[in-house]
Amino acid sequence: MTQVRDLITVGRISVDLYAQELGASFTDPQTFSKSVGGSPTNVAVAGARYGLASAVITQVGADPLGDYVRQRLHHWGVDTEFVGVDESAPTPVVLAAMDPPEDPKIVFYRGDRPPDVSVQRTAALDDAVARTRAFWVSLGAMAAGSTAACVREWLDMRQRSQHVITDLDFRPSMWPSIEAAREATSFAIDRSTVVVGNRAECDVAVGTTDADEAADAFLARGVHLAIVKLGGGGVMLATERERVRIDPLSIDVVCGLGAGDAFGGALVHGLLQEWDIATIGEFANAAGALVVEQLTCADAMPEESHVRAMMVQNGRAEGHS
Repeated sequence: MTQVRDLITVGRISVDLYAQELGASFTDPQTFSKSVGGSPTNVAVAGARYGLASAVITQVGADPLGDYVRQRLHHWGVDTEFVGVDESAPTPVVLAAMDPPEDPKIVFYRGDRPPDVSVQRTAALDDAVARTRAFWVSLGAMAAGSTAACVREWLDMRQRSQHVITDLDFRPSMWPSIEAAREATSFAIDRSTVVVGNRAECDVAVGTTDADEAADAFLARGVHLAIVKLGGGGVMLATERERVRIDPLSIDVVCGLGAGDAFGGALVHGLLQEWDIATIGEFANAAGALVVEQLTCADAMPEESHVRAMMVQNGRAEGHS
């Protein structure tokens, strides 16, 4: 029997290269800074920064980049027991141009069958997923390969036991069709206690970009907490009993990537601490803001003291807008 972890995420992983020149396009001269990427991987890193026992279910290639990823995850305190090695495919690489910084352009080099889509179920994985306090599913993990089948089986196995969080993280290039994405999204929503997404992702999921309508649709299907990210408008969190909107913080944007992943790790921390939804929203919003002010994602995930300082700096120390 495996240990009980606080957080297990599942999905893609990569080595990310961030262009250091703000405003420069891929056609311009650029230099790049290397880090670890992949949204669910970043969420696991973010959770570990708060002291959570975090692990990620994924795979890397049998190459130096895969070695780099595993070493960095170990350095950040993320359990790599479930980071497999695929001999048949290289570790994915992602390039990001800060053009513009608030909405960087991304190019994925994942090949036809990247390692992270080939996860296989094992008794150890089943036990770990069944017992973890929070299970985080990135929608992209349901797009292809044996990983997609595993995620469906694990969602069925969990039976909406707290906490099952679906991140609507929608990347069109990873799906064969929008219909396939909608079907997978529907499957996950009906088995989740928490759903997180921006307005465009809500449109894919439930056919509306209106935050209140999307939240109503999620809650009507049994979700306990619906979170709609509003971009420059902040974020809305809703349960059957209450609904709060968290205003954005005043920040200097360096790279718009990773804010949602920082938000996710902070969200899990708040859920496990049983904070009220306003406090969760303020804390997670501040965590995301801190990452946006830095170039990389995984390397930029903050500790709780940094998030608290950001909240105090913006007059949000009590966790309310």
